Amino acid sequence: MASDFHLGAPTKDESLKRELIIIRWLNEISKDAQAIILVGDIFDFWFEYKHVIPKSFIRFQGKIMELKDAGIEIIFFAGNHDLWMKDYFPSEFGIPVIHQPVSVDIGNFKFHIAHGDGLGPGDRKFKFFKKIFTNPLAKWAFRWLHPDIGIGLAKSWSQHSKDHSVAPELNGEGEWLPIYCKSVEENLHHDYYVMGHRHLPTQEPIGENSVYFNLGEWINSYTYLEVSKDDVKLKAYEG
Repeated sequence: MASDFHLGAPTKDESLKRELIIIRWLNEISKDAQAIILVGDIFDFWFEYKHVIPKSFIRFQGKIMELKDAGIEIIFFAGNHDLWMKDYFPSEFGIPVIHQPVSVDIGNFKFHIAHGDGLGPGDRKFKFFKKIFTNPLAKWAFRWLHPDIGIGLAKSWSQHSKDHSVAPELNGEGEWLPIYCKSVEENLHHDYYVMGHRHLPTQEPIGENSVYFNLGEWINSYTYLEVSKDDVKLKAYEG
């Protein structure tokens, strides 16, 4: 599992360098992988018009199609930067796109997986804007913009909305995602909680028998979660 590739940011050249590293990583893990789960913000911006998608990322798309055709299950989660993912990947590649947290059994473990945006207490400003961005009327209105205008505006807003090169600091007991995980754990036990969004590769306990992982990002840390039958490890790609 990995998240927060932010393909497209901060520049075309830097994004391409990162895209090639991601493809090398996919090539290496594909030798043993049965499934690859990408947990949101794969793209720094994504919007699907009826007949148009954003340019670039064709190498990445070709690689995941190759892996899918080879029998490796690929699953996407939509993040806050690519929340307008719709039916392109399901219809073209047979890759599901998940927009909500899910609980799933993988091997001998029960996982709760989500990108993490808008979960837990706080972050009211983002939650307000997310309601606007996911409103069907807002999506309908944006679709009427010419793609050169709409995608250009959205990319500009996305790339200036935060500094992707600097990870936010941990907020101790006030971290929203562990608080969210603890609230879920009170109602249903999971062995592992896996999220992205915060750009901080993290492993910490949730109660006595659960662990929260944050997947980090692929701008500085290049971290991912490896799940085997008997073990779960947060690793950094060195390739």
